Amino acid sequence: MLKKCIGDPSLILPTESVKIKDNLSFEEVPVQILDRQVRRLRTKDVASVKVLWRNQFVEEATWEAEEDMKKRYPHLFESGGNAD
Repeated sequence: MLKKCIGDPSLILPTESVKIKDNLSFEEVPVQILDRQVRRLRTKDVASVKVLWRNQFVEEATWEAEEDMKKRYPHLFESGGNAD
């Protein structure tokens, strides 16, 4: 059975600012590195960075592997973008 849903208008983004492609997809671009942490496992250390993505709020930032982010987006780490 369907129930009535009341949406939150503050979460609606205009499609012009998101730059949706013809195939209805878009590329999410990282804006800033917010935090860095190193998790110690039994045999190795895993470094992660908290990434703020374009068109998202700070609360929606995600933890990503630092090594992968350095390969894909080196500009975030070059000019003091690291939160150390």
